[in-house]
Amino acid sequence: MSNIFTPTNQIRLTNVAIVRMKKCGIRFEIACYKNKVVSYRSKVEKDLDEVLQSRTVFTNVSKGQVAKKEDLIKAFGTDDHDKVCIQILDKGELQISEKERSAQLDAAFKDIATIISDKCVNPDSKRPYPVTMIEKSLKQIHFSVKPNKSNKSQALVAMKELQKVLPIERAQMKLRVLCSKKHQQRLRTLSKEIEHDIVHEDGQLEMVIHVDPGHFREIDHLIKSTANSQLHVLSLKEVTEGEDSLE
Repeated sequence: MSNIFTPTNQIRLTNVAIVRMKKCGIRFEIACYKNKVVSYRSKVEKDLDEVLQSRTVFTNVSKGQVAKKEDLIKAFGTDDHDKVCIQILDKGELQISEKERSAQLDAAFKDIATIISDKCVNPDSKRPYPVTMIEKSLKQIHFSVKPNKSNKSQALVAMKELQKVLPIERAQMKLRVLCSKKHQQRLRTLSKEIEHDIVHEDGQLEMVIHVDPGHFREIDHLIKSTANSQLHVLSLKEVTEGEDSLE
């Protein structure tokens, strides 16, 4: 009875999620654990060993065909499998079934709606909208999830689009500022609301203001650039007390 020959350049893997990339006319694939690719791309999972079933680059995962060294160098400029795996993991196309893709898009849609509900309020009542109302409004503006973008960045874009059908704005941060009086006008420009505005005898300005979170970095830079100035965050999100959300 003759011996069965098993090619040494073949690795058999099962129950995998495949990420594929085509470069220089050659198809390259990596084998990942299911549900880990999305976690890695959203920076929740950072350990490659938790994401990759094998730190190996294939031309065909299902057949266990390992990519040739010369092909890797031609396409990626290196034959280091770890480096190529990372490139494919970052930019490659995740191969999943339609059922899995639909489930992932639904989960991302709900996550985006949750982010918006947490960060935004009705400008009149200062209360957040329930997630179900945000979801309904997202469907009304025909919002579609982009799998290659983070849910947070998509939520920020969707917030602006939702203003077409819903009175909505970012929940304001509440800050206490101590700085030179010369910054008064700039702070007034960036403020949505000023609770109090006092100029002390030494000429130092004290303000308690409400600002859009998008302006925080600019205000922080303004204060840090001036000697004897201080910035205190009194509240990350100002909402009206009472009901948790506006039905």
